[in-house]
Amino acid sequence: MITSLLTRHFGFDRLRPGQEAVISRLLAGKSAAAIFPTGAGKSLCYQLPALALPHLTLVISPLLALMHDQLAFLRSKGIAAATLDSSQTAEESRRVMQQASDGQLKILMISVERLKNERFRRFIAHIPLSLLVVDEAHCISEWGHNFRPDYLKLPDHRRELAIPQVLLLTATATPAVMADMQAKFAIDRNDLVVTGFYRPNLDLAVLPLAGIARDTWLREELHRDPAAPTIVYVTLQHSAEQCAAQLQASGIRACAYHAGLDPALRSQIQHDFMAGRLHCIVATIAFGMGIDKADIRRVIHYDLPKSIENYSQEIGRAGRDGLPSRCTVLASRAQLPVLENFVYGDTPDRDAIANLLDIVRQSGAEWEFSLLRLSNETNIRQLPLKTLLVYLEMAGVIAPAYSYFAEYRFRFVLEKQAILARFNSERRQFLEQVFACAPQARTWCTMDFEALWQGYQGERQRAATALDYLQQQGWIELESKQMTEVYRVLSQQIDTATLAEELHGLFEKKEQSELARLQALLAFFTSTTCLSHELARYFADDAAPERCGHCSVCRGEIAVLPPLPSPGLPNEHGLRAWCDPLIALCHQRHPRILTRFLCGIATPLTTRLKARDLAGFGQLANHPFAEVLAAVSALYPAES
Repeated sequence: MITSLLTRHFGFDRLRPGQEAVISRLLAGKSAAAIFPTGAGKSLCYQLPALALPHLTLVISPLLALMHDQLAFLRSKGIAAATLDSSQTAEESRRVMQQASDGQLKILMISVERLKNERFRRFIAHIPLSLLVVDEAHCISEWGHNFRPDYLKLPDHRRELAIPQVLLLTATATPAVMADMQAKFAIDRNDLVVTGFYRPNLDLAVLPLAGIARDTWLREELHRDPAAPTIVYVTLQHSAEQCAAQLQASGIRACAYHAGLDPALRSQIQHDFMAGRLHCIVATIAFGMGIDKADIRRVIHYDLPKSIENYSQEIGRAGRDGLPSRCTVLASRAQLPVLENFVYGDTPDRDAIANLLDIVRQSGAEWEFSLLRLSNETNIRQLPLKTLLVYLEMAGVIAPAYSYFAEYRFRFVLEKQAILARFNSERRQFLEQVFACAPQARTWCTMDFEALWQGYQGERQRAATALDYLQQQGWIELESKQMTEVYRVLSQQIDTATLAEELHGLFEKKEQSELARLQALLAFFTSTTCLSHELARYFADDAAPERCGHCSVCRGEIAVLPPLPSPGLPNEHGLRAWCDPLIALCHQRHPRILTRFLCGIATPLTTRLKARDLAGFGQLANHPFAEVLAAVSALYPAES
């Protein structure tokens, strides 16, 4: 069966290593995990079984661009697949949902956030599902390099939807992360399929370069073979713009690519690169996920990657056609403070955690909030705030009840009376009440659920279900906004000080883990043993040769990255001149708040106060965070 499906639908005559082992397990009714390097064909491990399984395969995918690329591939093979995503119109979403309801789809791709949508959960609960696929499954591991709290809820969603099988896909799972993934989804150890991480066609090199020397090398390298498809990775969006502009000035057609660009422009740049009309992309990590371009000849890290896992994923985009390709890191310790600042920015202050706990304690039996507003209220970034909520769940303080959109609005596609005429008796009466509680402003009607309850004892969920049905029939166009989370408060007897200390300790542990990951990255780049072997060993692949013969270490070019002299800090007067305007704005002297400000780390507080406009913001971005914190703590000891 496998060979027949492979040939008929995909045009391949054989599977790659590991693919058959995964596919066979799924077709035998088991769950599995595929830990393959980037470009090794993980996607086929669900695409082929989806054709043989009786019901829908639901795929959790991390990026919109990735979903669209996968969708284009599947449709080119005549496979019934679709996405539900934020780029679609209401009519497009309605059409996809109807296709799924009618059993016309084999594969449906969504983001993990889609499962927070109460309308979607109501819808998908009525669709028979055969398989849940979790791409980038390492995101479920709290100690992985890219933890995403929403992934922690996937095992619960699987149980609620009664999905019999699960497939986990990742290219960057260390042994500890593999064990974590396996435990959370109850996958048998024998059903973890790990293939080798060694890529014999990749030439790995680390060059200790900084400043002008780095720019000169990059220009010369690109001029040496200007038609070679190349990705140049940088850390920051403005670095992508600057680097691309410098390359263009030297006669190289290069385009910046990052999440801050207009989506249409990003899409055009990606299409030009895929079609060979553009040979060089200067990108943040927003570029590359799911890019299936086989002939990328060079991956150059102009800045240090964020971790060994990121490095492995990014170089994995080179040479997928098996031909020789070069992966070069232009390394310097001068790039380290920027990466460290990403880490420090995600550690909430102990006082902020205590503030959150007080909000929970005072909320009553049910706690409703908007994540954005809560982030602003507590001065905790949204990602660590989501993590905190998960920690509170694990501590038995709160439990998720449901989420809903605070605002539903709709416009009539069919005349109101024509819709009502399609219903009889009580259902018609209920719809009349719904429409009566949805005042119309020109075109759109905004649903007032409170008025529906007060006036008619009409239940919110029934009204939302009715509006969903009307949209599915194409009689109204429906929009929902302002996601609101509702949690049950299981314990209001919170020892705020003690629990805040414990939770802060967890974040400090995570912070130290991430900083250690950066040190491991530097140790890897300055290794005196084969880079290919060291990289494979990091991912528990002991089959790689001890000497590849084609990395910079094997060529005798060991990278030395000497510690940089401290750039020195301003005197007390200079620090006060930068910090005092922020203190006047926010009425806080907490050393970490001030240090983040000086190091250019945006927080909800500084964003709300438009503190980026103050002279001190980012003045010490290239200084080690710990040194700045020590100086600020000495200067403002009152709250240190």
